Amino acid sequence: MTTAPEKQATQGSQGSKRTPRPPAGSLRSLALRWDTAVGVLLVAVLVVGLGSTEGFGSTENLAFAFNDIAEVAIIALPMTLLVVAGQVDLSVASMLGLGSALTGALWEAGWAFEMIVPVVLLVGVAGGLLNGWLVTRVGLPSLAVTIGTLALYRGLASVALGSDAVTDFPQTYADWAVDTTTVPGTFLTYPVLLFIVLAAVTAVVLHATGLGRSLFAIGAQEEAAYFAGIRVKRIKLLLFVVTGLFSAFAGVVFTLRYGSARADNGLGFEMLVIASVLLGGIDFDGGKGTLFGAVAGVLLIGVLKNLLTLNDIANEVQVIVTGLLLVASVLTPRVIATVVERRHRRAANTPASRSS
Repeated sequence: MTTAPEKQATQGSQGSKRTPRPPAGSLRSLALRWDTAVGVLLVAVLVVGLGSTEGFGSTENLAFAFNDIAEVAIIALPMTLLVVAGQVDLSVASMLGLGSALTGALWEAGWAFEMIVPVVLLVGVAGGLLNGWLVTRVGLPSLAVTIGTLALYRGLASVALGSDAVTDFPQTYADWAVDTTTVPGTFLTYPVLLFIVLAAVTAVVLHATGLGRSLFAIGAQEEAAYFAGIRVKRIKLLLFVVTGLFSAFAGVVFTLRYGSARADNGLGFEMLVIASVLLGGIDFDGGKGTLFGAVAGVLLIGVLKNLLTLNDIANEVQVIVTGLLLVASVLTPRVIATVVERRHRRAANTPASRSS
């Protein structure tokens, strides 16, 4: 039985002469998809690590491995929504650094930590507003805008704190973020538990609400989404604001976890975030993907990084592995889609050639 959304999708595709797409926002076709393959690969890496590397499966190491990617994982959540909507934010790591630098500068100036966090979050919102305004109101491409603000926010971080490092944050908050403090009865740290909660909320928003369906519609065909009554500019602006907010908060978490506020904290994290999202099957052109895939991508990169470190693999090699995964995540689904499309065309042309 054909549902109403499927009828609309079929009619829309016939009118625009495009190949019909499956409803990317649903979870009913989870099997045999790229994000499922990434999940299977994650399980395989875990099994290999448990069988080949001593200490990999210890609760201490697992707590460290997952906590080590907590900030990347937190930022990857709004980045997933952005990329689904056909946008990208490359300034997230710089906003993390700015959040860390402001935390250190205000703490050094004698501010109470309870006052510092709201200010840092407001700065993240302001940074997201700037990105979103330049994209939605000025009409600039998000890639170009966020390359510019990447440099801007990192520069502001240097102005706020210089080359100094600020330490000695309140022990109560520092203990909350470190690898050795876990939720009672589990090996999960509190930042990882926070990520799980945020991921659950994000999954509901993306896959079970009208806003989520609007994101897929915007990413698939922005002009059609606009004429369908979707507030495209307002939604994209909101996505950039949330991304800035999460990035600034990740800066606070990063500062507490390492006990050090620096202007260069999180340097290069934007590549890890983008690699995680794309590795999880989120289409860079927008309109496709699941949050399950993005989370699996984050965990796969984190587990691989931990496994390589335990086996004394140089950091340069780890960067190469991450780069190869990023290339594979972009190239492989496109190659598979091209092969499938060619097979469909051949199957459609074969009856026609026989009848003639």
